[in-house]
Amino acid sequence: MAESAKQMNQMNQMNQMKRMKPTKHPDLLKRVLIFALLTLLVVIVVMPYIWMLSNSFKSTKETLTDPAHLIPRNFTTRGYERVLFESPFFSWLKNSVIVSVSNTIIVLFTSTLIGYVFAKFRFRGRNVLFAILMMTMMVPAQTTMIPSFMLINAMNLYDKIAALIVPAVTDAFGIYLCRQFIEEIPKDLLESARLDGAGEFRTYFSIVLPSIRPAIGALGIFTFMTHWNDYLSPLLYLTSSERMTLPLALSYFSTMHSSDLSATMAAAALITLPAMLVFLLFQKQFIKGIAITGMK
Repeated sequence: MAESAKQMNQMNQMNQMKRMKPTKHPDLLKRVLIFALLTLLVVIVVMPYIWMLSNSFKSTKETLTDPAHLIPRNFTTRGYERVLFESPFFSWLKNSVIVSVSNTIIVLFTSTLIGYVFAKFRFRGRNVLFAILMMTMMVPAQTTMIPSFMLINAMNLYDKIAALIVPAVTDAFGIYLCRQFIEEIPKDLLESARLDGAGEFRTYFSIVLPSIRPAIGALGIFTFMTHWNDYLSPLLYLTSSERMTLPLALSYFSTMHSSDLSATMAAAALITLPAMLVFLLFQKQFIKGIAITGMK
């Protein structure tokens, strides 16, 4: 009898534990809803690109008569042939690569170096200078278009590729981002390097830069995308067609070949491709940099 009572008590305890154990159904339902919402958002974001690719392989007549049909009925590559072989597309591509890569390298160097100075050096007026630098982020770019144009013209850079590089040698946001990361580097680590005989530039290259790789990755992608997609600056400073960058060339296709929508869509698809490749190559550093920035 005592053994039977003991077994009954164990069974009751097990039943109570089962009733107390939370069910998995609410958690599963929550995950399904989150997945469905994310899928919907992805479709909304990706749909314009799919539509663009679809229409780049259609004829203009098919695009005008049935723009919502994603699968081309009469598949054609005439748009791509016109962009690649009947226009100076590769010259425009070279200009965009030169401007975007040059600005990215220069901004990464100046932002990390100036951010290092603001973060780890103490000098008179440091906070005032940094506050003025931050205030420039609040000034709309449209208010500085005329002064910038006059300076570029005075420097004899008008209608030259350098006109898109010289004004972008520093970036207030990049300096701020790098300063925030560099402030987290322990002072003892920098002092140890100095005691070992390392100069400031050796400390900068050997300790500071490796310690802020996530910030460099995120800033690099931001800078590259900004200058790759920049339309206003080339429109202001460039007039020659051979010096155009790709965003300006897209406007050229949409006006000069307005009757050929497949060429316009093909040009848009080709312009988007390098930016997507850059993001895919550096997405880990970009995501890590954004995550760490959000925790600061």
